[in-house]
Amino acid sequence: MRQRAWLLFCAGGSFIISLAAATLTEFLLTNRIPIVGSAIGLQKAHNLGIVFGIGLGPLQTAFIIIALALVAAAAWRTPNSRSEQAGFGLIVGGGLANLIDRLIDGYVTDMIQIGSFPVFNIADACINLGVAVLLIGLLKKKIEN
Repeated sequence: MRQRAWLLFCAGGSFIISLAAATLTEFLLTNRIPIVGSAIGLQKAHNLGIVFGIGLGPLQTAFIIIALALVAAAAWRTPNSRSEQAGFGLIVGGGLANLIDRLIDGYVTDMIQIGSFPVFNIADACINLGVAVLLIGLLKKKIEN
């Protein structure tokens, strides 16, 4: 269990923070809140699809559950370094938060607007950060060998 402490810590933390942000956004954010003029702000948006709003049809939720289960299984079966555990934890926690949000509301609640980039949420940021951590770890291993 100790080998997976960072995995569980990062998964739990990203899950709680992501779901709390989506819930607060759903109940409290009624109008866009500019942070840096029109460039950066908080803006509620509902995403019926997956990344960039792309829909996968009637089996979308099943595909998401399968993908999340595969990532979680890979993370659990492979006792890795702290950084790899953290990367997997961020992906699993963010993915689970988006899944729960989708199951409750029928869509994912997004709230972070930066320029003309599609509006995203904390869970999306956790997933992307987790992927970046894993990629950096792979590059580091490749360079060391």
